[in-house]
Amino acid sequence: MRWKRLTGRTVAGLLTAGLISAGLLPVTASAAEATDLARGKTVTASGSHGGYPASNANDGKVDSYWESNGHPADLTVKLGADADLQSVVVKLNPDPIWATRTQDIQVLGRTQNGTAFTSLRARAGYVFNPGSNQNTVTIPVDGRVADLQLKFFSNTEAPGAQVAEIQVFGTAAPNPDLTVSALSWSPSSPSETDDITVKGTVRNAGSAASPATTVNVSLGGVVVGSAPVGPLAAGASAPVSVEVGKRPQGSYTVSALVDPTDTVVESDNTNNSRTTASPLVVGQSPGPDLEIRSITSSPANPAVGAAVTFTVAVHNRGTSAVSAGTVTRLTVGSTTLNGTTPAIAAGATANVTVGGSWTASGGATLTATADATNLVAETSETNNTFARSIVVGRGAAVPYTELEAEKANYQGTLLQSDAERTFGHTNFATESSGRESVRLNSTGQYVEFTSTAPANSIVVRNSIPDAPGGGGREATISLYADGQFVRKLDLSSKHSWLYGNTDSPEGLTNTPGGDARRLFDESHALLTETYPVGTKFRLQRDASDNAAFYIIDLIDLEQVAAPSSQPSGCVSITTYGAVANDGLDDTAAIQRAVTANQNGEIDCVWIPAGQWRQEQKILTDDPLDRGQWNQVGIRDVTIRGAGMWHSQLYTLTPPHEAGGINHPHEGNFGFDIDENTQISDIAIFGSGTIRGGDGNHEGGVALNGRFGKDTKISNVWIEHANVGVWAGRDFDNIQELWNPGDGVEFTGMRIRNTYADGINFANGTRNSTVYNSSFRNTGDDALAVWSSKYVKDQSVDIGHDNSFRNNTIQLPWRANGIAIYGGYGNKIENNLISDTMNYPAIMLATDHDPLPFSGQTLIANNGLYRTGGAFWNEDQEFGAITLFPQNLPIPGVTIRDTDIVDSTYDGIQFKTGGGLMPDVKIQNVRIDKSNNGSGILAMGGARGNATLTGVTITDSRDGHVLIEPGSQFTISGAPNGARAKR
Repeated sequence: MRWKRLTGRTVAGLLTAGLISAGLLPVTASAAEATDLARGKTVTASGSHGGYPASNANDGKVDSYWESNGHPADLTVKLGADADLQSVVVKLNPDPIWATRTQDIQVLGRTQNGTAFTSLRARAGYVFNPGSNQNTVTIPVDGRVADLQLKFFSNTEAPGAQVAEIQVFGTAAPNPDLTVSALSWSPSSPSETDDITVKGTVRNAGSAASPATTVNVSLGGVVVGSAPVGPLAAGASAPVSVEVGKRPQGSYTVSALVDPTDTVVESDNTNNSRTTASPLVVGQSPGPDLEIRSITSSPANPAVGAAVTFTVAVHNRGTSAVSAGTVTRLTVGSTTLNGTTPAIAAGATANVTVGGSWTASGGATLTATADATNLVAETSETNNTFARSIVVGRGAAVPYTELEAEKANYQGTLLQSDAERTFGHTNFATESSGRESVRLNSTGQYVEFTSTAPANSIVVRNSIPDAPGGGGREATISLYADGQFVRKLDLSSKHSWLYGNTDSPEGLTNTPGGDARRLFDESHALLTETYPVGTKFRLQRDASDNAAFYIIDLIDLEQVAAPSSQPSGCVSITTYGAVANDGLDDTAAIQRAVTANQNGEIDCVWIPAGQWRQEQKILTDDPLDRGQWNQVGIRDVTIRGAGMWHSQLYTLTPPHEAGGINHPHEGNFGFDIDENTQISDIAIFGSGTIRGGDGNHEGGVALNGRFGKDTKISNVWIEHANVGVWAGRDFDNIQELWNPGDGVEFTGMRIRNTYADGINFANGTRNSTVYNSSFRNTGDDALAVWSSKYVKDQSVDIGHDNSFRNNTIQLPWRANGIAIYGGYGNKIENNLISDTMNYPAIMLATDHDPLPFSGQTLIANNGLYRTGGAFWNEDQEFGAITLFPQNLPIPGVTIRDTDIVDSTYDGIQFKTGGGLMPDVKIQNVRIDKSNNGSGILAMGGARGNATLTGVTITDSRDGHVLIEPGSQFTISGAPNGARAKR
């Protein structure tokens, strides 16, 4: 008998049939060449049903699977480079519970240089039988492709296509393969004053010539230089050299990446980078070195028109003293102030009072410069400047300029809300800032904004359609500056579009049908240059921008500073194995760095500029394993980044798909904090799409835990989480670790597009502050104090003396701008709140079963615009400020120095609830244009009394003051001489 030589394309089928393993056929060398090219590669689909994503089809497990959301459906494997295919293996779970089924499948492919798929195997029915073929089908194919696609037309046992695992057998086609080796630097032991050169070798280890490309060199995860790499024949090498200049004292991981933009198609795209085993250590040079540590203003939060003086802390980090007489300069707006610096010894700090004062006229940036006239030859001349914001008046001193689409030049359709600003019925205008936006339906339509400050970044608040089966889609829009094309901006509807008529937060779904809400999301981009004042930025729908429609609400333009340098004493997460921008999970490396800091092995964790993927929350391992989920947070940790635009943590896996997380409600990203933790200058981007609907799926919490004492969080950008920050844990959650937040500080926060709260001070949090922060499109209270009962001692552990000051809150799409539920001594001051969808701008309430109110609660100097709304089946109409005493009293309230403008319903509302509202003081308050209600309303079941002093009410539909029949609420004093109506 003659044995037929096996070809590669038949071996996979024989393996499946069990003939080779049974010894019935010999294995030849050519048969062994066929490998599963799909292993570890990206798999995408035209759509997915429920919790069965495309990634399940290539996770190495047959007990998980992808299921499409209907037919026809596509499942595509991206091989990365051309390969000569031999067979495709499609598997379902072999468990007999999976009944026999037939799926109609066509196989298609696309080359690495192609744009369209072509058929490799005609459509045919394939039987999956757990008995006869163990639910595994092998489809022979011929062809050279880089992307392999299965198109499904029917499934006899399910409404969508189903694949537990897909394997693609074949051999790699000839392609280049670029690698980096032999990284070194000179001088080998540099100091801060030395110019450093990094050298290496690029080799083409592939089987075909490679075209010209570049190599990037990174120090501490930040790209610091690049060099060209010429064409290389197969097997050829070329030396590269990159000048990286002078570097501050510290330890830096050194890495190089060839073909950083992936322009060369390679047989293996995973081996393009190289990181040295030992770090580059830069020593301190002898000599003086001045730096600014802080700027102190007096008063700290001035009113408009106040005279402000400043003190600047100047530190000498050098090794020798600096003589007296250098100039410390501070600029704010057009004002320049100078101070004379005393002698500063090595390692010492001097507090320099700058002469003169600045008249506060609005939020501004303070910039201080040491040795402003360059009298001292310093070790480093790059660290003399320090900047921070100063807040004046109301709201946050945000570093960006916000521009509204309806006030720009546009060619499109203006959307305007109805009189009652109806929410929840796919009403784009209601969910728009200022209750207006612009819709672009046709090619060539645009919105053009004129900048009022220099800018090198843009944020676009927009809405594009959902995918037909839900889950969102991507599209582009074209950005022009002064008529010149700049770039395509990537927009997505993945995180918007919740469906359903219920007002229950857990009752909405991602599955299309009926009314929708949460229609907007945001996209952001750093631009490659700074554009001056007066630049005309145009968002235009070009022919290649293919969403069915675009709705533009607003843009933010910001001049983003360059990435900050690695601080002295901080150790980069790259030292522990993290690699920027490679798409791989960096959690283990981040956790190792944080644990080292917590254990006192390093002083500080540095997250360099770059994209860092995080798929598990950073916490402390619980050595006692107390319960199903680990809920022990980090403590005594400092984490610093290069800036929120630069150092960005992100997750791709929704929490309900993550597995192994510390707690399902808290998610798989961000940080669990127990005490004394400082985090600054980073971004945390989640992957949530819903709050509790669709099988209790949730978006997770970016920062959560007990928080304890001495925790300070500053300049952190949080987006697409269920909750931005939840401070507090129930006492019965590991009682020996009970440690409520005390003196916790949040400053410079930027929280966007959540599915629930922005920041919630719960479980007895006290003496804590949120200051100078901005919130937009939160899915519950943007800011809240919830004095809950789940505490150690209900007589002591009360939410008290918390302060929300100088914050800007826009567009909460569910619940309040700011809410306080119980407690005492809490303050809401100097905030700007606008465009709430359905609830008040500010609410004091005793629902959610809090500990009682007592003492004083202050609401002062706030600006409230277009707030209030109707909710709970549109049966409850809320005022801009609402007091809701559900069974418990709300005593000691003062509302003063506040503007309430253009409210949807009432300006101030005393709500029916059963509890008493005694001795409310309303002083120096202006209420203008209560569109569908009264200036002040006491509902029929309201009980208590209020005193008006210096109150002005104008243009209210139902009168200045209305006390409904049956009310036991009395109001003394009258606005503008008007009498209360009954």
